Amino acid sequence: MATDVIILAAGQGTRMQSALPKVLHPLGGRPLLAHVIDTASRLDDAQVSIVIGHQAEAIKSHFTDPALNWVEQREQLGTGHAVKQVLPHLRQGSSALILYGDVPLIELDTLAALLNQSTGKTLALLSAELADPTGYGRIIRDANDDVTAIVEQKDANAEQLEISEINTGVMCLESDKLKSWISEIKANNAQEEFYLTDIIAIAKSHDCQIQTCRPASLNEIEGVNTRAQLAKLERAYQGQVANRLMAAGVSFADPERFDCRGELVTGTDVFIDVNCVFEGQVQLGDGVHIGPNCVIAHANIGAEAVIKANTVIDGSASKGAVAIGAGVQVGPFARLREGTVLADDVRIGNFVETKKSHLGRGSKANHLTYLGDAEIGAGVNIGAGTITCNYDGVNKHQTTIDDGAFIGSNSSLVAPVSIGKDATIGAGSTISKTVPDDSLSVGRCNQRNIAGWKRPEKKPD
Repeated sequence: MATDVIILAAGQGTRMQSALPKVLHPLGGRPLLAHVIDTASRLDDAQVSIVIGHQAEAIKSHFTDPALNWVEQREQLGTGHAVKQVLPHLRQGSSALILYGDVPLIELDTLAALLNQSTGKTLALLSAELADPTGYGRIIRDANDDVTAIVEQKDANAEQLEISEINTGVMCLESDKLKSWISEIKANNAQEEFYLTDIIAIAKSHDCQIQTCRPASLNEIEGVNTRAQLAKLERAYQGQVANRLMAAGVSFADPERFDCRGELVTGTDVFIDVNCVFEGQVQLGDGVHIGPNCVIAHANIGAEAVIKANTVIDGSASKGAVAIGAGVQVGPFARLREGTVLADDVRIGNFVETKKSHLGRGSKANHLTYLGDAEIGAGVNIGAGTITCNYDGVNKHQTTIDDGAFIGSNSSLVAPVSIGKDATIGAGSTISKTVPDDSLSVGRCNQRNIAGWKRPEKKPD
């Protein structure tokens, strides 16, 4: 059966104390709403509608999928009123699944279970038992343990407040029945709003059975109303990611000190030390070792590579990912920027920065170097303090260094320039012209020694 997913995301989120719409606050590097959309979109024959209100255009601008259906709730009159705005878009004979844009960790298996329970004569409701149900609507059952209604916290009496089974707000029913029953919802409550939860009692009055199911984890039903709640969910989310990675063959020095803010794909026998952050699309091959305090964004790291402490790998989705071959060693305190490509067995050492540079197999830049817009062959040695002067103030220019070249320490290679195969650049040289193969090039000023030089003396105050 077709599934029409309705995601409610129109609230103002005033308790977040933020100019950013609540559903756009990041969890694992992506907006809260993106997590819900991604999970819902994985259902078979799903059509996703999102109800927005507060900062509607700002929310829409973050999502480019043309299949998403955006519906605006111009007046904030409650969840029942919000759902009513979507009714013209529901397909005949579909199942209507109602979710929330600020409840990001709902699992696909839970949604599938709800859909399986929802039939022509059944409304499926996601409920949970909480030790402290304060703030949630309570599930009301009769003597036969059948669900008869939901009472919101503000409308509950003392006896009802003792109930520990709560309504999560997530439910599923036939869309045709939703269309028929929603007009029966009245604003007869403390908030004078149209509560979607009243649909339970209405369904019961139409001889519809109410079935409940439970989530596998309470994290699935946790919503975000404050920054403290968001921080708590962030750690829960990161714990889920770490557990999945460990099951796939990754070891952590401490899984509680790890952050994935994108998609991390790993091989087996990978080790990740403490305080590492992964952003965007990152892939780690078998046996990769990531040292402590590394930040890695948009990178593909080959098997057995070692990324040492405090290294920043700063690839870009738009400007070019970083590609690192097998057996490469990087760091500590290195920075690899967008478009860097390192062949197998390359060595990049401390305080070396690269950008749009390709280094061939076995080449080395071990200390204090900047390599920008450079094509570097295999077996090249780049001495400490070397820079490629790639920018003339207007345009960027290319430096080419052929196989086996040796670049002495503290050299400046003024692009555009080419260094030939097995050529040698003397330490401290400034090179602005082509260096032929097998040549030694020294570009220093003549040294002048002045005998008897007296150092300046400090003048008296």
